[in-house]
Amino acid sequence: MPKLLALVLLAAAAQFAPAAAAQKFQPGSNYICPNNADSGLDCYLDAVVHLYTMCRHVKSIEIIEFGLPGAQEGVNGAKSEYCVDKQKINIVRPYQAALKEATPWQDVVENLRTLQQYWLDSMASLKWQSGEPPDAYDERIVRAYDELSFKIDSVRVAFSTAPAAGGAAAAASKGPAKASARASAKPAAAAKAN
Repeated sequence: MPKLLALVLLAAAAQFAPAAAAQKFQPGSNYICPNNADSGLDCYLDAVVHLYTMCRHVKSIEIIEFGLPGAQEGVNGAKSEYCVDKQKINIVRPYQAALKEATPWQDVVENLRTLQQYWLDSMASLKWQSGEPPDAYDERIVRAYDELSFKIDSVRVAFSTAPAAGGAAAAASKGPAKASARASAKPAAAAKAN
């Protein structure tokens, strides 16, 4: 009887294990970061542009279907609103992974936070503003790509020029140097709290 109970519990655990594993963030997620998923930072920097583009396409379809003013009326904008909400959820894990990788370097963390805030603002501003000329709307939406690109470059430069950017990971893997790696992470942890 105890063997039967153990067998049933093992079978139940095996049934739910794949579903739980599927919920974990995979740096190689093709849906979130299709072009570059080598690390959490690379995935996040890819996802920022990719997820913005996805919602921009959804909004473009609404505009084609209902026109600029009509795309905001009633439930016509529901698909793009859902897209923005969904992508805000999808970006969380890559953003957290990027912050974790950047923790020892406050400048990188600050650039990541600036990029994330700009991305959130850009996603919210996909809506057409009442009375806005179509050309001005198109220019505003396309201008976000230039700004995202600039902010992504700022993150990459800050990461590549951070003191001991390549040596921190190697130093963390060595036994005696672990204390100094943890000590250098403390200021970034304080920055994270801000």
